[in-house]
Amino acid sequence: MTPTPLSIAEAGTGRSVLVLHGGGGPFTVTPIAAHLAESMHTLTPVHPGWNGTERPESLRTVADLAAAYLVYLAENELTDVLVIGSSLGGWIGSEMLVHDTAGRITALVLIDAAGVEVEGEPMRDFFTLDARGVAEYSFHDSEKFYRDPATIPAEQAAAQRANMVTMQSYGGYDLKDAALLGRLGETDVPVLVLWGESDRIVTPAYGAAFAAGFRNSRFAVVPEAGHLPQLEQPAATFAAIDEFVTAGR
Repeated sequence: MTPTPLSIAEAGTGRSVLVLHGGGGPFTVTPIAAHLAESMHTLTPVHPGWNGTERPESLRTVADLAAAYLVYLAENELTDVLVIGSSLGGWIGSEMLVHDTAGRITALVLIDAAGVEVEGEPMRDFFTLDARGVAEYSFHDSEKFYRDPATIPAEQAAAQRANMVTMQSYGGYDLKDAALLGRLGETDVPVLVLWGESDRIVTPAYGAAFAAGFRNSRFAVVPEAGHLPQLEQPAATFAAIDEFVTAGR
């Protein structure tokens, strides 16, 4: 595969950790990257097509994104890599892991990830939600995180809409790969699956099923948090990640 030009911010030194954002964009994982940069070499991409970045014609699906990041790891000779994915980023990270034939990824953290099909626990129809609905289904404290669309600058609102179009283009309207859950058991790499207790975009039951698909996983719930626990409960989220990283060393 031809290397894809990628926009990746780097910070810190030590073991490499690739931090993958979801549909909301890079700001949703900035706290994770900043925390881990104190002890690790953090790599925080902007997925091609988000925030006005170039999206090559060759990148059409989430699997294509995962392949591009695997090429990046190979081109930069990165090994013993921790991958952390939030929401759509968790889907990308899962695809990376099942296709990592070189064994460069040695641990995976999923945070309220999308991408699999769980019977009886469908993902919320995210693209039909208005701003109020997004806040109510995504956050434990919806009032704290709700922003009236009328108060958002026109340029920022346009960028948000463009990001949503890009996400739907990559992941489809239902944001899932019906075959992915059945492939997760192909790897023994340790996986931490973190889930906000109040997530109504993808429920904790969906998260538990996601975790059960791996051979070597642990499922943990973050209280008083929704779809982005790293924003609502950063201390608890970071503590769980730190414990997982330390236990794996």
